[in-house]
Amino acid sequence: MSTPVTRERAESRDEVAWPEVVRLAARGVALILAVPHDSLPHVVHWGPDPGPLSDDELRAVVAAAVPPRATNGVDSAVVVSVLPEARTGWTGTPGLSGHRAGAGWSPWLRPERVDVVAGLGGGGRVDVLAADPEAGLQVGVLVEMLPTGVVRMQAHVTNTASGPYAVERLDLALPVPTRADGLWDLAGRWAKERVVQHRPFTVGTHLREGRHGRTGADAATLLVAGTPDLGFAEGEAWGLHVAFSGNHRVAAERVFSGERHLLGGELLLPGEVELQEGETYRSPKLFAVYGAGLDGMAARLHSHLRARPHHPRTPRPVVMNVWEAVYFDHDLQRLLDLAELAADVGVERFVLDDGWFSSRRDDTSGLGDWVVADAVWGQGRFRTLVDAVKGRGMQFGLWLEPEMVNLDSDVARAHPDWILQLPGRMPVDFRHQQVLDLSHPEAFASVRDQILALVREYGIDYVKWDHNRDLIDAGSTRTGRAGVHGQTLAAYRLLDEIRAGAPGLEIESCSSGGARIDLEMIEHTDRVWASDCIDARERQQIQRWTAQLLPPELVGSHVGAGRAHTTGRELDLGFRAATALFGHFGVEWDLTAASPAERSELAAWIRFYKEVRSLVHTGTVVRRDVEHGDLWVHGAVAPDQRDALFAVTLRERHVTWPAGRVPIPGLRRDLTYRVSAAGPGADAPYDERVHPTWWATGIELSGAVLADVGVHVPALDPDHSALLRIEAMPR
Repeated sequence: MSTPVTRERAESRDEVAWPEVVRLAARGVALILAVPHDSLPHVVHWGPDPGPLSDDELRAVVAAAVPPRATNGVDSAVVVSVLPEARTGWTGTPGLSGHRAGAGWSPWLRPERVDVVAGLGGGGRVDVLAADPEAGLQVGVLVEMLPTGVVRMQAHVTNTASGPYAVERLDLALPVPTRADGLWDLAGRWAKERVVQHRPFTVGTHLREGRHGRTGADAATLLVAGTPDLGFAEGEAWGLHVAFSGNHRVAAERVFSGERHLLGGELLLPGEVELQEGETYRSPKLFAVYGAGLDGMAARLHSHLRARPHHPRTPRPVVMNVWEAVYFDHDLQRLLDLAELAADVGVERFVLDDGWFSSRRDDTSGLGDWVVADAVWGQGRFRTLVDAVKGRGMQFGLWLEPEMVNLDSDVARAHPDWILQLPGRMPVDFRHQQVLDLSHPEAFASVRDQILALVREYGIDYVKWDHNRDLIDAGSTRTGRAGVHGQTLAAYRLLDEIRAGAPGLEIESCSSGGARIDLEMIEHTDRVWASDCIDARERQQIQRWTAQLLPPELVGSHVGAGRAHTTGRELDLGFRAATALFGHFGVEWDLTAASPAERSELAAWIRFYKEVRSLVHTGTVVRRDVEHGDLWVHGAVAPDQRDALFAVTLRERHVTWPAGRVPIPGLRRDLTYRVSAAGPGADAPYDERVHPTWWATGIELSGAVLADVGVHVPALDPDHSALLRIEAMPR
């Protein structure tokens, strides 16, 4: 039902003109909200769905949630709303922090309008507009249950009085139950993103702040509160993600009175948002996910993303990026040779990386001047390359870093005021570059128009959109204020206007590799680059945990050279390719230096990727640890559970050997499946010292046996994988 209501429709201030308690439910998850007349909604329950409840039962749930006043606290129950308020006696972090020249710092926000849409299991929303006229503030809070069971929240604050109101924080919060005793999140650094962290959920605040001006390679990604037995298939998990590509914060907070919350929002710099009368600030969207195990949580997020109307649905083409093949050495004949070899092995998209424009022969100059370099590409040579690539049946892609500028560039010399900076000083150098102020209308238009001109002139199909420095001292020369907030929103607008002006153009988000991976950036792009490290051993870990947020079709995953450029580690081609298989497959390798045998093997892997990409890119991700994590299992199971592809990877030599039987979960228990070796090399001669007895001929087992009993897999060497194709037998 949809029930828009206003306070004025009630006969008295104490009469509630909307449902007092609302249950939003979808896909086995419920969010039960109390919606009082004198304060913002508060969450009574978030987690497993108890099923449909009558109005009386819902009111009883609310009553059961009121604790005794056993603490030495205020004389009434402290209710923590989705936007926590200090005026209630709440001693944790308030949701709204701000002031009007020192006044209006503790508002009492009372609903003026409530819109409730609640279905019978298909999700719904509660949209509240509240105000404190004395503080001169109006605040809106939207809480949605999406059809996938994912909760999405957003808030906004409007200054309704004369005189500016400085917004310092606008965070939203959700409670988690006391059985969520542990915290789980991710950390990392350049070329080693998505490193798992665990800690107990103790009293106090576990705060993860991102102050890079971009999401950050060290971002929490998801902050998860979980039960002690939390694993991929076990336990329960409640997670929060801040969908914002600039500064942000996410926290887990446990207070003396027992409440445990996850909360988050944008991290605003001092004075960054000051609202004049009638102006509004909107928080980022927050995504809250409950799941049975980490795989259950990931499946909800993947389903949400795949349900978007603009989600990529065409087969994800095999990409070749030439950065690690040529770096800045852009020789036409060498690139033509690479393009020919790329087409021969089955590449479908050829991407020219950094070094093609202006004075850009190294990383010290040229950023911001998005014109083809005459010194390298004059006399039609750039057109020759584009035509050669397209003539071989491949798409043509190009590297750009539109938000950045070198001081040694025409645009910086002509428009120094277009650079984010503080009066009298330029920010510290970071990769010899500075940040172009996209909130400056002329700078924005200059970048947009240059890029659109390139895309249209050369028929560019794909852009690798990089962002290689943090935003430090990022002040606007027009306002004098900190500019990260405005820069982030302007970057979204720039992406959207370029996509609108060049229909069909695909854009990859790259930020020193994986430093800008979040659910808002993916709304404006078509895939992300998970890491600048394509060492397959490192990528196993990076991709495994990037999958906690994003499905594999959105994550670029490339086969690199035999000796990894970032680590020096040498790995077999079969392992490198099997790792890249579970993402958006590509190649970043100088194929002119590869042997004919290596190119032939790579071509076989590319053919195999094309055979299974529709399965990998629509399937449910399944992850398991075997032998105390020394053996990893990773799979993609088709939506109808009749087809699956699994990889088993030996990460470390185990104390006993061979490994025990490996369970294969995620299949229908009542179906019989044929399990067979898959991928190039699966037909290698049988060796009883390496292969289980069924390996050469395959085996037929039920889904129940595969899940509960499992099968033996090859006795692998470390940093090697074996692939299993699992297909349902006809009934």
